[in-house]
Amino acid sequence: MAQNIHFLAIDLGASSGRVVLGQWDGMRFDLQEIHRFPNRAVNVLGHWHTDVLAIWAEIKAGLARYAAQFPSGVLAGIGVDTWGVDFALLDRSGRLLGNPYQYRDGRTNGMLERVLARVPRQEIFDQTGIQFIQINTLYQVYSMVLDRDPQLETAASFLMLPDLFNYWLTGRQAAEYTAATTSQMFHSRERRWATELLAKLDIPTGMLPPIVTPGTVLGNLRPDVAAETGLPGNVPVIAPGTHDTASAVAGIPHLDERSAYISSGTWSLMGVEIPEPVLDDQALAYNFTNEGGVAGTIRLLKNITGLWLVQECQRHWVKAGMDFTLDYLLKESAAAPAFRSLIDPDAPDFLNPLDMPAAIRSYCQHTGQPVPDTVGAVIRCCLESLALKYRTVLQNLESLTGYPLDTIRIVGGGSLNHQLCQMTADACRRPVVAGPAEATALGNVLMQAIANGHLPDITTGRQVLATSVAQQTYTPRGKRDWDEAFGKFTHLL
Repeated sequence: MAQNIHFLAIDLGASSGRVVLGQWDGMRFDLQEIHRFPNRAVNVLGHWHTDVLAIWAEIKAGLARYAAQFPSGVLAGIGVDTWGVDFALLDRSGRLLGNPYQYRDGRTNGMLERVLARVPRQEIFDQTGIQFIQINTLYQVYSMVLDRDPQLETAASFLMLPDLFNYWLTGRQAAEYTAATTSQMFHSRERRWATELLAKLDIPTGMLPPIVTPGTVLGNLRPDVAAETGLPGNVPVIAPGTHDTASAVAGIPHLDERSAYISSGTWSLMGVEIPEPVLDDQALAYNFTNEGGVAGTIRLLKNITGLWLVQECQRHWVKAGMDFTLDYLLKESAAAPAFRSLIDPDAPDFLNPLDMPAAIRSYCQHTGQPVPDTVGAVIRCCLESLALKYRTVLQNLESLTGYPLDTIRIVGGGSLNHQLCQMTADACRRPVVAGPAEATALGNVLMQAIANGHLPDITTGRQVLATSVAQQTYTPRGKRDWDEAFGKFTHLL
């Protein structure tokens, strides 16, 4: 078997991006961060945008750093993953028509309701299988239809964000399956663009590119990119699960039908991996989503507002001159009284407030609860509410699948939050297996290795990952207190 094979994972999140080296020695994967950079939305004339040109410059900087550090490395592939729902529009010459909007931009306010006024909820769900949430691509594009946005009227090509960077890397325009499914513009059963739905909303469909599946070799690195970065021109660019959650789920060791997963970061994506979408009335009532996974699977899951709550509290306090580290906030949280105040993490109040701590206090006041009056109380409120939300979603998952889920597997940055992991085990009455934190990058390089023939399939790959990473198990405790808190939380919802 080939030794010391290198893969580069370009892993782009809503708050930061990285270029990560994955080394495969024939037995295990080892990751090394080559380049990290911040990525924050930019407010221009009252609208939030993603600065894709800055991200592109950082991607090339990361590739150049790799080339300088490993001049004799055997680079077998480059793969890109990003968050979902956001997109770019190109003209007929392949030029970017403008900086893409960011999904938290306010132009989607009210768009979900306006779409449902034209097409029934049941019809949309039957075609797309996607959760109704105003950040979805469908509502972003529909806002452009209503505004007669000249970018949309001019667009010759529509690319989800990972597809945009793949185009700039290779010159090939294609839509990778897992990212396309997040748009709520994709036909879940037939695995194609939902052109009939889009036509009813006057959304142009001629701009939609052909679909490719995870593991597709898109082409070699463009000569100009190779020359600028110092990489050889014959490096293949491979589509992993280009939606970061698809890559994260691919990177979960021992994931099986009896396991629920939580990809925990800014968002918490909680679900199961299944072979076919669940599109019945119950799934619609629970507002679940059927996103594409690797190896022909479906990720039946719920998008939950995740550590965004904590991140925004911390950002607000730091901006106000209080240099609170995450460790300090968690220490204060542990010392705060339990179950004093709870919130629904997915309430609209917390989508993008200017002052997250104030939004939390206001919510508690309006719902007749004690107002969190300390830093620790605010953070504890966030974490306990998240754990109780996970319990709600777990119960719904078991109802939809028809079988019990024995284990919760948490990956991503949230897997390092010991307090949240223990709370999740306690609230859900299930053992929690936490790790790897780097599941997205691991799933990215794993799919590249499969595409290159270094591994036969995803099952074998996950077995390899189990020997490559450390994990920690949390055992449930404190049943009665959490059951009482869950009753309070359910009443709040």
